[in-house]
Amino acid sequence: MSNIAEGFERSYLGEFHQFLSIAKSSCAEVRSQLYVALDVGYLEQVKFDQLLNQAEEVGKIIGGLRISVSKQKDQQNSATTTK
Repeated sequence: MSNIAEGFERSYLGEFHQFLSIAKSSCAEVRSQLYVALDVGYLEQVKFDQLLNQAEEVGKIIGGLRISVSKQKDQQNSATTTK
């Protein structure tokens, strides 16, 4: 969430896209840590499944936002180069 907020406040869509990439990578880290928590017995399977599904959904949402920002960035770059 912090990476998304920081990227959003940047001046350029390219920077926002970069911070969204970092946030998506952080989701992958969370999923990895969930497997560790399951393996060492910190989480039961039911809770693990619930949290993993949520983390996967967040990753998909961030991925979709990255695609949208990338398209906006490309449109902005096209408009700038045609002027």
